[in-house]
Amino acid sequence: MKKLVSILVPCFNEEASLPRLYDEVKKIMDLLANYEWELFFVNDGSTDHTLSVISDIYVKDPRISYLDLARNFGKEKAMLAGFDYIKGDCAIILDADLQDPPSLIPDMLSYWEEGYHDVYAKRNNRGKESWLRNKLSLLFYYILDKSTRYEVLKNVGDFRLLDRKCIDALKQLRENERYTKGLFCWIGFKKKEIIFDRGDRVAGQSNWGYKALFNLAVEGITSFTTAPLRIATLIGLLVAVWALCYMAWIILKVLVWGDPVAGYPTIMTVMLFLGAIQLIAIGILGEYVARIFNETKNRPTYLINEYKERR
Repeated sequence: MKKLVSILVPCFNEEASLPRLYDEVKKIMDLLANYEWELFFVNDGSTDHTLSVISDIYVKDPRISYLDLARNFGKEKAMLAGFDYIKGDCAIILDADLQDPPSLIPDMLSYWEEGYHDVYAKRNNRGKESWLRNKLSLLFYYILDKSTRYEVLKNVGDFRLLDRKCIDALKQLRENERYTKGLFCWIGFKKKEIIFDRGDRVAGQSNWGYKALFNLAVEGITSFTTAPLRIATLIGLLVAVWALCYMAWIILKVLVWGDPVAGYPTIMTVMLFLGAIQLIAIGILGEYVARIFNETKNRPTYLINEYKERR
């Protein structure tokens, strides 16, 4: 009996790139006829004609399945929706923009057949990306790796093959504030690395601006480590020690040398410094409290408008 391979493609405003993506993936599916295939699209509340393009592909190819979410829930939740509905013995996560080459799929399947559960693609380069964005991405991975108790894979995105064991494990992790790249590392299982050169988008524009990437970074750090809270505590202790030393120095100056205490400038400087430290600590604490608040609502992670499975 042939094994079923699912290819999961989250989509948000990708009408221009989907036909190219389908052509590339179709070549792979036709070539590897020793597998059954499911090409699974998740339309994450697109505002263009992405759903119409997916529907046209669905009509002409019986290997297509798709979910249409009720609105834009974000890529992390769109992937969870895909995990809940795909039927494959393994799943390959693929972006619609073709920056991650489908030509790696045969190699991934080969390693999967050897017994690996998570075959992830590591970027040798990051494609057409600005110097600043590249350095900020590497800094984020460094901070996250140093602040967690397990290894966080650097320069590794969502492009990977996951065995059914990994898929079932990820389905159990139902938190709303999701950072899936971290979850891939958290679940463990037997992993294998493939190095590749990332390409440029074939069409359209990236939905990941600096604001979205910053939000994702905050999500990743606050979802997988309490290090910021510990750092805030450490800074508080250091400031307290500094304040005691400074107070002792002021008293010493007055008693020994009779040096008058500087008034308004000293007070304002100390107040502003301590106020800034307090606001930073409150902000860090607020990020964690906000996540607790969102989780306690117990709302569904996503809502579905339409589901069509392969025929």
